[in-house]
Amino acid sequence: MRIQRILATTAALTCLTTLSACKEGGQAAPPGSSASSTPSASAGAAGGAAADGPLVRAQQYMRQWAGCENLSAKADDPRIPRGDFPKVGQWSVTEIGVCSTTAEKSDIVIAVPGDMKEFQAGYKKYVMDRIAGGDGAYGLFSNVIVGKDFVAFPTLPKTSMALVRSEMRVLTCNPTAPVPQGYKREKPLVEDCNLSDFVPDKDGSGSPNFETPQNPSGQEKPGQPKNGSLGLPRAGSIAELRALVSNSPLACKEHFSTDPEAVAIESIDYQPAIKGNAADWGVTGRALCGQPAGERRAHDLSWLDTVGDMRKLQTKAKAAQQADLKDDGKLRATASMLLVGENIAVETNDRAARFVLYQQQFLHLNCTPGFSAPSGYRLEKSQVEGCVLTNYEPDHPVG
Repeated sequence: MRIQRILATTAALTCLTTLSACKEGGQAAPPGSSASSTPSASAGAAGGAAADGPLVRAQQYMRQWAGCENLSAKADDPRIPRGDFPKVGQWSVTEIGVCSTTAEKSDIVIAVPGDMKEFQAGYKKYVMDRIAGGDGAYGLFSNVIVGKDFVAFPTLPKTSMALVRSEMRVLTCNPTAPVPQGYKREKPLVEDCNLSDFVPDKDGSGSPNFETPQNPSGQEKPGQPKNGSLGLPRAGSIAELRALVSNSPLACKEHFSTDPEAVAIESIDYQPAIKGNAADWGVTGRALCGQPAGERRAHDLSWLDTVGDMRKLQTKAKAAQQADLKDDGKLRATASMLLVGENIAVETNDRAARFVLYQQQFLHLNCTPGFSAPSGYRLEKSQVEGCVLTNYEPDHPVG
C-alpha cells in the first residue's frame, strides 16, 4: 500500500506539469458558500499574495478542511502547472496561486475567476472540445473543486475528498460522468454539467461508489457455502449472549450492565456501532460490557445486542458505514465493528475479542465497495445488498 501511495503521489505531481493530459482541476462552491471565514493565515501574505486578497481568503477557507500552507502567487513557482489551464486571462481568471498540504505532501493550485459562470462555461467548452477530438473519457475524473469565488485544483483525491466536506463541490462536464446514489448533486452555473461531493478517481482512491457491485458470496473460494451459511451463533436472551462470549476478552464478566444510562456510555476511544434509538436498528435488548468512567475515562467498552430484525440492523449499519467511508474512504479506528450471529450481535473495537468471536462463528458486516477475502476466510451474503459477512479484516487478518 505504501508503494501504491508513492506511485499515486508521483502520478499526481506529473499531472500538475502536464495537466491537459491528466485530470482536470478547479472548483467553485455552490450558492450560499463562503470562502472568507476562519482561521488566520499567517503565511497568507507570503509569495506575493495580498494579505487581504482572494487567494488568502481561499487559503483561510480551505484550511478548515485540508492543509494549505506556503501560499504563493509567484508566476514562476514550480508548483504551478504549465499545462492548458488554469492561466490568468483564461475563463475570466484574474489570479493564480498555489499552496501545499502537510500530511499528504501534495499541492493545491488556486484560480480566482472574475466571473464564475464564465469559468464554468470555459471549462465545459474545453471538456467538450477534448471529447470531440476523440478523448471521450476526458472529464470523467475531474478534480476541479469549485468554491463560491475561487476554484481549487488538488493533486490528490484525498485532498479533494477533504474539501468537499465543506460547501465546495466537484465540477464535471463530461455527459457520462456519474454521480452515484448517496452523493449530493447541485446545479452549476452552466447547463449539462454537475456539481457534487463525489470525488472520482481512476485507481479507486476517491469517493467510494456504493453502486459498485460487491463480491456477493465468494462461492469460487474453497470452504465457502454454495447456499446459505456455514453457520452463525444464536442466543435466546442477553444473559445467554453474555454466557456465550464469556471466554472472550470482552469485559463482560467483571463489568456488565443493561441499565439504559450505562448502555448509552461511550468514550472518544470506544464508540458503538449502533447510534441513537436501538429499537430503530431492529435491536430488542442491549447491554454494556466494560468500565464506565470512574477514576479514569470509560474504557474497554463493548456492546451486546439481541436482534429481532437482522435485516433492519444490517441496513442501518450499512448506511452508517457508508457515511463514515465518504469522509476519507476509511472507517474510524475508534468505532466498533459490528459482528453478527443469527439473532445476536456484538459491537467492539477490541481486535483480540474479535479473534475469539470469529472462532465462535460470529462474522462482521463489511460494506466497503469492492471488498473481497482471500481463500481460507469466510465470506457470506449479508441480508442487505452491497455488504458481506466475513471474518477477514484487511488491516488486521485474524480469521
